[in-house]
Amino acid sequence: MLEIEAVAAVRDFVERGGNVLLVIAFATAVMWALMYERFWYFRTLHRKEVRRIRALWQARSDHSSWEASQIRLMLISRVRLKLRQRLGAIQTIVKLCPMLGLLGTVTGMIEVFDVMAIAGSGNVRAMAAGVSKATIPTMAGMVAALSGLYFSVSMERFAQRETERVADLLTHA
Repeated sequence: MLEIEAVAAVRDFVERGGNVLLVIAFATAVMWALMYERFWYFRTLHRKEVRRIRALWQARSDHSSWEASQIRLMLISRVRLKLRQRLGAIQTIVKLCPMLGLLGTVTGMIEVFDVMAIAGSGNVRAMAAGVSKATIPTMAGMVAALSGLYFSVSMERFAQRETERVADLLTHA
């Protein structure tokens, strides 16, 4: 029974906010799926990668030549690339969500103006649906962006710190 009520509430919310809410919901789901993948990578595969790269570096007898320095830079670069994978897509979606909310605002305002043109400016009930379609997507886009902003910045900082930590592990001894 609760599931039916939840589905009805979501359906009503989308009807009041317009179809742009579906696009915002899809973008948010993709954003969170990408963030989950990054968290999973940081917690599991990255540790294995660091062990592998450290073992490669320690297996070398030469750590001080120009060639060794270039190999060290290559290994650090590989770690950086793997850490930053998909962070650009996440940041793009975070920036896109408010724009999608504004798109919903514009479509809602167009609906308000259409109602005003047809029914006159005195029909407040007729304009209320359009105003709802103008404000709900803005709110949804901002909430989606804010929900991803903190975590995307945290992941960016983690990638930077981890790259520096790996660089320190691969000393020039």
